[in-house]
Amino acid sequence: MEIGMIGLGKMGGNMARRLILKGHRVVGLDHSEQVARNLAAETNLKAVFSVSEMAAALRKPRVVWVMVPAGAATDAVISELSNVLEQGDIIIDGGNSYYKDDMRRADRLKEMGIHYVDVGTSGGVWGLSEGYSMMVGGDAGDIETLRPILESLAPGSDKGWGHVGPHGAGHYVKMVHNGIEYGLMQAYAEGFDILHSKKEFNLDMEQVAQIWQIGSVVRSWLLDLIARALETDPDLKDIEGWVADSGEGRWTVFESVDLDVPAPVITLSLQQRFASRRDESYADKLLAAMRNQFGGHEMKKKQ
Repeated sequence: MEIGMIGLGKMGGNMARRLILKGHRVVGLDHSEQVARNLAAETNLKAVFSVSEMAAALRKPRVVWVMVPAGAATDAVISELSNVLEQGDIIIDGGNSYYKDDMRRADRLKEMGIHYVDVGTSGGVWGLSEGYSMMVGGDAGDIETLRPILESLAPGSDKGWGHVGPHGAGHYVKMVHNGIEYGLMQAYAEGFDILHSKKEFNLDMEQVAQIWQIGSVVRSWLLDLIARALETDPDLKDIEGWVADSGEGRWTVFESVDLDVPAPVITLSLQQRFASRRDESYADKLLAAMRNQFGGHEMKKKQ
């Protein structure tokens, strides 16, 4: 099958590589022309340098997969595509868009006769070799048209992907997936912090991770990645404790509030990411001052 891919950095580039390895023809476009040229030099990707050139290079009905940052960048690319695509063409957003944006885009594109599919995509840098987990939202007929592409990207033809509902449902499921991920990551981080702090036992963090990888009820792919990280830097001396969030955790928390569904673990894990970005927390200073005021507890002063 033939597909256009817009956004060839990291995941988008690896998705293009996997599709090419599976025998699909991929026409690629990136905001960096050099990235597109480099990928074309190492694979059979056909590089193009504008959306109009991409539209001309693809056979009708066209399929274009968009892998750019969520929000304004995705809106801009889809708007530009809508000016060069025609009735019956399909636009796929495989990034981390907010599900309400999908619903809005689908309605607008429908008026032009252009089909829209949202694909929540998980797999990161490992997707090239392991395959991608994909949560797909949109019309059943469009998903069936895209089946060869989705089966090629997935870990197996009938594994790791599925049509989960109408427009927006794919990114909605991915949003909650990422909220769960926040909680799992925070639990692992806190547990290993406790282990690392028990200095009298001089625990080997990598060894513990490896033990837990086999047979333990807390084994997971995240634990596998922890073991890899600890292999080269068990004390994490070279890593700054600054943790970003890409938006999905926030959206999950907002949704839990809207639905009156308690989600304390996900909410607190998001708050901990905020805390990680503050070299000096005013709140922590005030907590220390309060403890000193009411109980005379020790309070460390700046030197």
